[in-house]
Amino acid sequence: MTHATSSPTRTAAAARLALKRLARPAGSFDARRYFRGTVDLRFHNVGTVAVRHLARVIDAEHAEWTIDDAVVFADTLIVDRYLEAKGVGIELLARHRRDFTPRLLTTWKRWLAGGHAANWATTDAICGSLIGPVLVAYPGLAPKMREWAGHRGLWVRRASAVSLIPSLRKGAALDLGYQIASALSDDSEDLIQKAVGWMLREAGKADPARLDRYLRQRGPAIPRTTLRYAIERFPPAKRLELLRATRT
Repeated sequence: MTHATSSPTRTAAAARLALKRLARPAGSFDARRYFRGTVDLRFHNVGTVAVRHLARVIDAEHAEWTIDDAVVFADTLIVDRYLEAKGVGIELLARHRRDFTPRLLTTWKRWLAGGHAANWATTDAICGSLIGPVLVAYPGLAPKMREWAGHRGLWVRRASAVSLIPSLRKGAALDLGYQIASALSDDSEDLIQKAVGWMLREAGKADPARLDRYLRQRGPAIPRTTLRYAIERFPPAKRLELLRATRT
């Protein structure tokens, strides 16, 4: 890419063209196989390494960009139908992490609620690279995830759990994590049940005994999908015992 202009919107257009040039036909690597049932999502089949490299190049070429410029760039690409275009926007914005502020939560929730992150990969990238770091830096924002857990939008609800994972890995927000897990325990969506199980698994790394107690106390109220994800880090014998102890 050339540094002909520093306009975030024009650079976003150039990024789209760069991805098209990198695109390859679905063959041995067909991204669609991981997104069965996802509507209106397209793929260049270029892979994560290429996406991250492109974001690094753009960031280096536009070192003068402010956080607001990076948000405009990402805002322009998040609406693109191609998974990789969304990814470049998220990766570029994540490189401005040092300048993240609480006000950005509004933008990211808009992406999730508006259908621009309507797949698990984009949602999880937003959570892990954008929302999660803000919740770590500003712990007082984390309780907002309780409200998100009750949102009618699938991807906002998934984000309420996945966004807490960076905090949980630091041993923080454990009480909140279990509250979110309980709030989402009746959710019938498979992608929510998996997200809650993933979150509980990470909480269990910080305090395995607490996770054990929670699973036994909640028992049959916990979806089996959630349970299987939550116990992945326990020894095989322990996993089997918990599966039996929590059976309906």
